[in-house]
Amino acid sequence: SSLFENFLAGVLHGLHDLMAFYAPTINSYKRSVPGVWSPLNATWGLENRTTALRVILGQDPKSTRVEQRTPGADLNPYIAMAATLASGLYGIEKKMPLLPAVKGSAYNLSSKEYPLLPRSLAEATERLKRSEIAREMMGEEFVDHYVRTRDWEVREYNKAVTNWELKRYMEII
Repeated sequence: SSLFENFLAGVLHGLHDLMAFYAPTINSYKRSVPGVWSPLNATWGLENRTTALRVILGQDPKSTRVEQRTPGADLNPYIAMAATLASGLYGIEKKMPLLPAVKGSAYNLSSKEYPLLPRSLAEATERLKRSEIAREMMGEEFVDHYVRTRDWEVREYNKAVTNWELKRYMEII
């Protein structure tokens, strides 16, 4: 239906700005590589596991549903659901048009035509910090608080020396 298309368009429209809600940790972005069934851009498709939104057609039109594929297992499900619903409702309210479905692998799409989603928590947090849409949908206070928690997470990570770094670079010391 057009309502469903507007909803999907809104969710896709918000993905870049809301990615820190769907991928809230440093490790969330380790799966953002081609070929591991994790979406890299804001796309949708029918039964397509390489897209951010996978539309699943049922035997009856009323059983059609959508799988939001950007979230990982490390998220807060309440925040992710609120962000998805808010962006979908935003699309309905603005009567946003839906781009055509991606056929085939979304990993092969041009990043100029389909910009990549944020590739790190730092990038996602910076995008959220500047997002007017996120503030409109989720509220100023919530976004500001959430951004502070993710900025802290990035700062803590940047101070850490990992086992990989120790093993890799100990030989040159």
